[in-house]
Amino acid sequence: MAPRRFSSSNLLGLSGFAFSLTLALGGCGGNENKQDNHTGGNATSAGQSGVGGSTTGGQLSAGGQNATGGQSATGGQNSTGGQSVTGGQNSAGGRSTGGQNITGGQPASGGQNIGGGGATGGVGGTSSGAPSGGASPKGGAPNTGGSVGGASAGASGSGGSGGASSVECTRALLDGLLDSYFAALSAGDPSSLPLAANVKFTENAKAGQIGQTDFWKNAGETKYSQRALDTVACGAAAQAVIPENGMDLPVALRIKVAGGKMTEIETIVVRPGDYTASFAVASNPAAIIAAAQDVGWNNDVPAAQRPTRQQLISWIDKYFRAFPSGVCNVTAACRRLENGGGNFSCGSGASCSANTPTTGGELIPRVIIADEVRGIAAGLTLFDFQTTGHLDMHMIKMSGGQVHAVHAILRNTNGQSGWD
Repeated sequence: MAPRRFSSSNLLGLSGFAFSLTLALGGCGGNENKQDNHTGGNATSAGQSGVGGSTTGGQLSAGGQNATGGQSATGGQNSTGGQSVTGGQNSAGGRSTGGQNITGGQPASGGQNIGGGGATGGVGGTSSGAPSGGASPKGGAPNTGGSVGGASAGASGSGGSGGASSVECTRALLDGLLDSYFAALSAGDPSSLPLAANVKFTENAKAGQIGQTDFWKNAGETKYSQRALDTVACGAAAQAVIPENGMDLPVALRIKVAGGKMTEIETIVVRPGDYTASFAVASNPAAIIAAAQDVGWNNDVPAAQRPTRQQLISWIDKYFRAFPSGVCNVTAACRRLENGGGNFSCGSGASCSANTPTTGGELIPRVIIADEVRGIAAGLTLFDFQTTGHLDMHMIKMSGGQVHAVHAILRNTNGQSGWD
């Protein structure tokens, strides 16, 4: 490409932090191994039955109610009146009188089991604080047969009735939800996902019903993904390579989570011809996967080299707002990919302004996701610099105060984001 092109548009490489959302976990020689999912979320040890509660085998104790033939699941003995204690699930078929027994579902009293107790291969509830899902080696296809739901809400053995329990936003939860999403996408069936009742889903800036788009109906198994996990904002971003009808495509994904459920899902799917700027390059999904080893996207940054959350957010914010003069602190080896294409020097056609923009700017970041552990920031914006307006996710890898890679995934959406 002509040097003129990069300086004018900053080669879309500066097109907003998303460089080739190759959602793979394979980076710089360090791939994350997935941890086993906890299918269905086993009930933790709960309170013992009180006076009048049913005993093992359903025998009638003095003054108590008779549990019709059913035993309470281990650790989920009935309290007075037969209600399940917080965190203790009754096994199927063992319904105690007066106590609601939902297979894999909610305890009758004392806390909601978010995510449910799904069957193997579905969305189950992991036990509180337990890792779920995890990333597959080299960022490849998610584990089959186990998706991640919400963590079990109730504390072990806690009793009483009343308020709904909360779900801690952990890295394991976010990583597992990404695994679940990719597995459901490959299956063409979103029913296993822990979706909030009011979840918002967009694909290429158009709101719709998850599972009903052409991509959802024709997508294959995810080949690679690089991920940012933000436990502060409880959101995650990924750039991935996913086939559609046998053709590998660059894909970007953002999710927002509350209470263990997905409340926002934003996707960018780039097919041939979707990148329409005059300086556009052809997509090259294979280059996204090839770069992963050198960049080390999914590797944790050593503590001494780890950027702060503010450093990550500030870098992306300046990159967009000062575009194309906000490209600062990039290494000489830093490469910028646009939908996998280009392989430009990060500083090509760009400069670094000493000023820090505070308002306005060339490109306005709408969402920024920061992962200090991996040194990744992802930002979403509308890249409308000398274009009709491309929905854009930029992703950067930072350590030691310098940026080592910039990947963007973007496509023409005529200036629409679907989130305005």
